[in-house]
Amino acid sequence: MSAPLPPDDGLDLSKFRPNVGIVLFNQQSQVFLGRRAGQAGPLNWQFPQGGVDPGEPLEVAARRELEEETGVRSVALLGRTQDWVPYHFPPELRSSKIARGFLGQKQIWFAFRFLGDDSEIDLNRHKEVEFDAWRWASLEDALVSVATFKREAYGTVISAFKIYQTVSPG
Repeated sequence: MSAPLPPDDGLDLSKFRPNVGIVLFNQQSQVFLGRRAGQAGPLNWQFPQGGVDPGEPLEVAARRELEEETGVRSVALLGRTQDWVPYHFPPELRSSKIARGFLGQKQIWFAFRFLGDDSEIDLNRHKEVEFDAWRWASLEDALVSVATFKREAYGTVISAFKIYQTVSPG
């Protein structure tokens, strides 16, 4: 399944950091949202995401990032976007180590069904803790809970993956 990019407006994706994003659906078709560690305010809940190591296959990167950020390993692949879904860093992030000269991130998104139990979730799994809290929410709730500069990308992902809200694993 493919989530298309916006019409080509000359966007040079080579200036965007390669990244993967993960939408984790539980058995009730709710999605995992993590609250960004150390960030105040209501718009700091997001899906797991992270960088791709050089030469690393995208699905491998998605599974690695999911485990590092949430501890979750018991998953079944539901689908992925075929095209990159980009977003721009806001001006205050462009000079940070996060941006490292990139204009933003380009992401391939993966949808997984969580096959485990909530006790598998461990936000302290990795030395660099990404989230300090988590919750299950509706897919649409992610759009109003994420930082505003990621909203357009999240809208694309939500449209692409809403078909998995009612799909059972298997």
